[in-house]
Amino acid sequence: MTNAYATEIWPLAIYFLMVILLVITMLVLSWLLGQRRREAATNDPFESGIVSVGGSQIRISVEFYLVAIFFVIFDLETVFIFAWAIAFFELGWQGYLSMVVFIAILGLALIYEWRSGALDWGNKTRTGLNDTKKSAEMK
Repeated sequence: MTNAYATEIWPLAIYFLMVILLVITMLVLSWLLGQRRREAATNDPFESGIVSVGGSQIRISVEFYLVAIFFVIFDLETVFIFAWAIAFFELGWQGYLSMVVFIAILGLALIYEWRSGALDWGNKTRTGLNDTKKSAEMK
């Protein structure tokens, strides 16, 4: 039993040692062949060849986060729709009707976000759906 276990684990041990050896070799070669002199721009942040201007403490608008959250939500829902499409014939009409309800809820959520101003960019004040109806009634 012990001999069979050692036979199975031996390739993994060799692979692990080879990876460690490769990492050590890369670190030693970069230290030997790397640049030794320091210049003024050596410690500056570098972003794709663009020299940084200004400070790093900038205010980012909340819309960036909203778009990221919306993307994650709708991307995750796309996974559910793809899974349904793969199992379409096995689920039958009940699966089809449940997906229609699911997509209808997504559409209602998107309309709500649009009407409440969550998808508007720029300087704005956020209004709810009730405020929009009241302002429309006043006009």
